[in-house]
Amino acid sequence: MKKVCLAVVTVLLAQFSFAQHFQLGVKGGVNISNFTGGNFDAVKKKALVGFQGGLYLNFKAGAFGLQPELLVSSQGAKIDTINAGSYDWKVTYINVPVMAQFRLQGGFYFELGPQVGFKIADEISNSTIDEFAKGLDLSAAAGLGIRGKKGYGIGARYTAGISKVGDFSGTSNINPDFKNGVLQVSLSIPLTH
Repeated sequence: MKKVCLAVVTVLLAQFSFAQHFQLGVKGGVNISNFTGGNFDAVKKKALVGFQGGLYLNFKAGAFGLQPELLVSSQGAKIDTINAGSYDWKVTYINVPVMAQFRLQGGFYFELGPQVGFKIADEISNSTIDEFAKGLDLSAAAGLGIRGKKGYGIGARYTAGISKVGDFSGTSNINPDFKNGVLQVSLSIPLTH
């Protein structure tokens, strides 16, 4: 799967290597994440605030653009139980979204595309479960934003999980068949113009 994703990204980058303009930059911001689906009978899920940041390449050809990214992303959910209190289920991924961007007048754009996440760490506070998340996370993303002429921008994106996160046996009150749902707000700063 990793080789297929890398091949797709390479082909897309080659297609846009003749684009009118490309830009390398850094981006970072806030994640507001929660788990979707699954069965959390005896517990309540709440949003968990995390971070995301990394590098992007933006290829522009007229009103169309392509933006592959390499981001470190902290996400998960806050779980409240009746007896054990509140604890965080955190997963840190290296996410590789490849966003097709459609530019409008005034610097506004909307975007959509796939994202592949590779788990680098997971943690449940106050728990005996060592590893609860699968190593690979597949998502679909859509967002909107505004970018100035020099490339500085702000954007918001929602990534909806396609593959399940949980990689453990179900317990009496939690079914591991849940997915990631992440709202991201980020700033983009160009390194090249």
